[in-house]
Amino acid sequence: NAKDRAKARVKKKEDPSAIKEREVPQHPSCLFFQYNTQLGPPYHILVDTNFINFSIKAKLDLVQSMMDCLYAKCIPCITDCVMAEIEKLGQRYRVALRIAKDPRFERLPCMHKGTYADDCLVQRVTQHKCYIVATVDKELKRRIRKIPGVPIMYISRHRYNIERMPDDYGAPRF
Repeated sequence: NAKDRAKARVKKKEDPSAIKEREVPQHPSCLFFQYNTQLGPPYHILVDTNFINFSIKAKLDLVQSMMDCLYAKCIPCITDCVMAEIEKLGQRYRVALRIAKDPRFERLPCMHKGTYADDCLVQRVTQHKCYIVATVDKELKRRIRKIPGVPIMYISRHRYNIERMPDDYGAPRF
């Protein structure tokens, strides 16, 4: 019978005095009391597709508005995935494509397969904590907030704002 073959396994009782092992995530060495020491002027800002589109709608100059927000020199960075996403949008977004091809933008090559820009940005920010992520996408913001020490730049009320950008003292500025 199948019932006879499958005997109930006896569970071992846990010893309350035994040392319990648990896995604690290792934080990168650049984070010191939640303050990211790799962030400093000139700021490298990873730009998302919708951030460029919303900047055009709000009639904001991308580089100048970033400098006005951070009071420092900013280098906007754009990945190959974001460029591919803008090119896929077609003729309606030709102004965004022209802005993305600006020589002031630093071009970052991607070594992975696929062209999904959100995964690319999250992966790059997880590996290198030296970037500020500029996005308006709620889902991408939610994913980046889970990564400690990564500030987010967004647009509200026709101006750029920064979220979780630490001051010189290490306290978060909102």
